[in-house]
Amino acid sequence: MASLKEVKGRIATVNNTRKITSAMKMVASAKLHKAQGAIANMLPYERRLHGLLTNLLSGGEVLLWNTPREVKRVALVVFSSNSSLCGGFNANVIRQATAWLEEHKALGAENVLIYPVGKKVADALQKHGYIVQGDFQQMADKPSFAEASSLAQQLMDMFAHGEVDRVELLYNHFKSTASQILTHEVYLPMSSEVCHPDDRKEEGSRVHPQETDYILEPSREELLTMLLPKVLRMKLYTVLLDSNASEHAARTMAMQIATDNADDLLQELTLMYNKTRQQAITNELLDIVGGSMA
Repeated sequence: MASLKEVKGRIATVNNTRKITSAMKMVASAKLHKAQGAIANMLPYERRLHGLLTNLLSGGEVLLWNTPREVKRVALVVFSSNSSLCGGFNANVIRQATAWLEEHKALGAENVLIYPVGKKVADALQKHGYIVQGDFQQMADKPSFAEASSLAQQLMDMFAHGEVDRVELLYNHFKSTASQILTHEVYLPMSSEVCHPDDRKEEGSRVHPQETDYILEPSREELLTMLLPKVLRMKLYTVLLDSNASEHAARTMAMQIATDNADDLLQELTLMYNKTRQQAITNELLDIVGGSMA
């Protein structure tokens, strides 16, 4: 059995660790509240805007942004965090990204472009020998519409010039503090169907937009030309906010679990300390009684 000094030292260590995890949980919770407000305000607007666009495209117009091609070159934008201690948030994204890259290995390394938003996924993929395009770590910590719009414009230009035939997104969708949904979807070419993670009852299920008879001014073509780039920029920014909220939610839950485990361990160590102390006192009393009877 461990000595009283050893048990007391372990209690002090666990107690210090508990203070750290509890403080980290409070910080993550405050950041989550702010990020949750941002995504809650943005998501309905983005969905309505996307729904409007899909209704306009329901007439069967063939445009640059919604025309499928033979996939010879593909880009993947994958979102993670810059720091750890957030449970399986990064590990799930990295695992899925690695599996996706293995599936597209036949295209060749030069035909698979990876845009990592977050230090963790960038470092992990580079360790596996993959080449990443650019540095977008700043976006992961502080979501910015200007930076997201710049990346979206870069992807749109590449798609428009035929430099890539498809662009895909991989990120964690924020559903609740205890639940983040790993989401993989096609960014370009655009689909005429609306598919949101919260709407999925099973993998691959899609929700068709409700058709609406719009009176358009100016023409449908002019409106689509103006609306499409705006929707694509807004989509990428919404995904960035979504991933950021998911990161803080995952870290809040991870630190809560760590704090709870520390509390349980403190109870066990305190019980062990009391038993050890009681046994030491009993042994001393027995020695005293034995000495007086001798």
